[in-house]
Amino acid sequence: MTSLISFTILGIFTGAAYSIAASGLVLTYATTRVFNIAHGAMGMVMAFVFWDFSYRQGLPTLLSLFLVLFVVAPAMGWFVQRTMMRGLGEAPVSVSLVVSVGLFVGLIGLAQQIWPPEARFVLPFFPETSLRLGGVQITAHQLITIALSIVVAGLLYLLLNTTRIGTSMRAAVDNPQLLELYGGKPERVAALSWAIGASLAALAGILLTPVIGLDYFELTLLVINAYAAAMLGRLKSLPLTFAGAMSLGVLQAYAVAYLPSGGDLAGLRAVVPALFLVVIIIAMPQAQLRIGQVKGIVSVPVPSLQRSLAVAAGAFLIAGVVTAMMGPSKLLLAGTAATYAIVMLSLVLLTGYGGHLSLSQFTFAGVGAVAYIRIDSPSLLGLLAAAVVAALVGALVALPVLRLTGLYLALSTLAFGVVMDKLVFQATFAFGTVGALEAKRLSLLGFTISNDAAYVMVMIIFFLGLGVALLALRRGRIGRILIAMRDSPAACGTLGLDLRWFRVALFGLSAGIAGLAGALFAGLRGTVAAAEFNVLASLPLLLLAVVCGVTSISGAALGGVLLMLMPVVSASNPGLAGLVFAVVGFGAVALGRNPNGLASLAFLVGRFGWDQWGHLLPRRGQAPDQEVSGQAAPDQAAQLAQESQEEREVVGR
Repeated sequence: MTSLISFTILGIFTGAAYSIAASGLVLTYATTRVFNIAHGAMGMVMAFVFWDFSYRQGLPTLLSLFLVLFVVAPAMGWFVQRTMMRGLGEAPVSVSLVVSVGLFVGLIGLAQQIWPPEARFVLPFFPETSLRLGGVQITAHQLITIALSIVVAGLLYLLLNTTRIGTSMRAAVDNPQLLELYGGKPERVAALSWAIGASLAALAGILLTPVIGLDYFELTLLVINAYAAAMLGRLKSLPLTFAGAMSLGVLQAYAVAYLPSGGDLAGLRAVVPALFLVVIIIAMPQAQLRIGQVKGIVSVPVPSLQRSLAVAAGAFLIAGVVTAMMGPSKLLLAGTAATYAIVMLSLVLLTGYGGHLSLSQFTFAGVGAVAYIRIDSPSLLGLLAAAVVAALVGALVALPVLRLTGLYLALSTLAFGVVMDKLVFQATFAFGTVGALEAKRLSLLGFTISNDAAYVMVMIIFFLGLGVALLALRRGRIGRILIAMRDSPAACGTLGLDLRWFRVALFGLSAGIAGLAGALFAGLRGTVAAAEFNVLASLPLLLLAVVCGVTSISGAALGGVLLMLMPVVSASNPGLAGLVFAVVGFGAVALGRNPNGLASLAFLVGRFGWDQWGHLLPRRGQAPDQEVSGQAAPDQAAQLAQESQEEREVVGR
């Protein structure tokens, strides 16, 4: 009984911290319709700032707490909303998620750069004060956390439901134009909600730091557990959010107490919040289609089949010449870049064409690697089988949330990545007892490709072949359905298109491509470990895909090279490791609204010029895009000409 009470109190304390973090998340979403993936990272950075003020600078604890909660954190929230999140409430969900994921990675890199890794500690509030209840010791820090969670929930409820500011906050997301007509300031209200949300994230991070320590990733991921509580309240109900946070905290404490700590189920305790999130998402009602969201983008031109094959042949010849001059270490890096590029091709299909987001795409590569090794058939048939296994897993991830789209679908992939990382990949049936497996090189026609240069060229052939296939898919009917689904699901529903099973097939095909990349990567390395497919590895992958151009094959190639160079630059310049991640993260924040990325610059340079006032205009005599081929029928040509004219007007503006 004493043990039960002890773990119950621990769970209530953890749930109270989750409640504070989740309340800030609900506030920002309910008032701006932007789900802040970086909420936990903001709390982590503020916890480091609190440590800096109170321990490095020597300021009194209460003064440091006041400065962080009422000066630094609100200023940070205001700055983020005004410079990064402004206007994202009306943007597609995939765009707002990419920008917030960029902020997530950028803040982690910034924290690593400002506060390099070292042993740090933060004492709990009033460490020598405690209370005994039923033979259980309750610390003052735990009591303060529980009390603060109740106070925060009550004050936020009163703010949103009984004050003029709260009414303005709710009106700002429902109809900002109408609020402005009545004299309100929608942008000022949004900035205020983000300032309060940042303060609550900071408070949660500071309260959790004495328990888990100052760690960039653990502190961030622990606050991410509050997502599940926020989802229980459907991102708008503060009482349900509070109840969900408390339930999750107690459930997690009981899992630590009573679930096995060894064997294949040892990781089950760590994935309780992820499973909690999955259950809540599955129980969500049917997602409503949002009208007024026909917001197409100026996509890069889709080349014809002849041009695609010609470019692929030229790229193959150039790659052959370059790889012939590389040593073994350089070839390993080139193969790693090819792996990343193939995984990014899966994001081109899923995100660039389909408009859906996956926050654990590299996890599917891990599934493909494990399947390839366990099947123990290093041939094209084994490679295909590994891709099929990964595709089936991807379809299973999308199947339970068949009725949902956007945010919930992306969060389900994040929960899936956590479950695979903490539970499945740690089991003996996946990566064995030592957490690593040996893989055999691929064999073609009975001949093992033992030469590194030849194997890298095989990987490049797979990349080019998949790229040509994706372009062919984009030119056809399926490609047009994908673009329509990305630009306006409401319009597709109006036309009678049922895209639910189409979405499952899209996720499955995308996961299959990523699984193929993982299988090729296993053959390249010879030995692969579970740590190489960590769920957080998918975030820089997604960001660089967007920065380089998630709508084009060339963007995937460029992104694969840059992602390969990130650890190389960090290893050669350890003092700049955090800066590298910060540049990638904040670069995604800057370019996340334009999924064409850096690859579109060549398109703009070739087709557009600058006038004397610095405006971007189409070059004189520029022909319309011929997306399908040069032999378009007259009605198709007229449609293409109209689309091209609309694109020019958008870019000109």
